[in-house]
Amino acid sequence: MFVRTAGERDLAAVRTLLVETWHATYDAIYGAAKVIEITDEWHSIASLRLRLTRPNSEFLVADDGKRIGGMAFAAATADAKIILLNQLYVHPDCQRRGVGQALLDEVEASFPEARTLRVEVEEANGGAIAFYRSKGFLPADHTADPREASGPTTLSFEKPLG
Repeated sequence: MFVRTAGERDLAAVRTLLVETWHATYDAIYGAAKVIEITDEWHSIASLRLRLTRPNSEFLVADDGKRIGGMAFAAATADAKIILLNQLYVHPDCQRRGVGQALLDEVEASFPEARTLRVEVEEANGGAIAFYRSKGFLPADHTADPREASGPTTLSFEKPLG
């Protein structure tokens, strides 16, 4: 797979990737009905389209010419030296093949002025936590999930850059 900037023509495939990946990852955490609710809102074509033109951001896809196997979206914070990795998802069929690493490498290259890459991960998502830790991310702090006061806890991780 090669990593490139996402375009309008990719949005339907990215939505499909996100819905399938979210069900595989989060049904056990939130339940399938809640995953449908979240993906319908967060991963709608309209929501994804807004990311294409967001300033100081990068919307990437991993593409093999036949399918989109992964995606990432990152944006600078108010402090341009801190980048928030909002999303990095690899379809379950494409995991453990270097796709996540390739997306992460391109995110880092897209923000040469950045000194810190930050990500938040559900505490119950052990696979993602293991991935980020193996890529040099270190725990930063705990934050409550803003969607529900009694919901899962998200963990913040940061990776120093440059």
